[in-house]
Amino acid sequence: QVQLVESGGGLVQAGGSLRLSCTASGFAGSFSDFGPMGWFRQAPGKQRELVASMPVSSSARYADSVKDRFTFSRDDSKNTVYLQMNLLKPEDTGVYYCNLQRNWGDFVGDYWGEGTLVTVSS
Repeated sequence: QVQLVESGGGLVQAGGSLRLSCTASGFAGSFSDFGPMGWFRQAPGKQRELVASMPVSSSARYADSVKDRFTFSRDDSKNTVYLQMNLLKPEDTGVYYCNLQRNWGDFVGDYWGEGTLVTVSS
């Protein structure tokens, strides 16, 4: 059973940085077979939104609100994806979730982390 464990959230002042991690376990085969991937966030009272995505065999894409501040990366040797967040703003506050998909042949798995809270103070 695939499990995703997130870490790296916390309280930071505006202008600061955080790096979120999402590590996968409990799967057969190679982590490099996972994709597409995404980082979502849900602000208080709002719907979950996609902030960054990494399609299969393609470079990362970003929501306009985080472009040039956030960087999505992956380290297949560590079964981990990252979201580097710089120049944080109060409006970046929310619970951040990683999402990984994988085509197992007879079905496509869709996996979510439990979420990690990011709070940016002004």
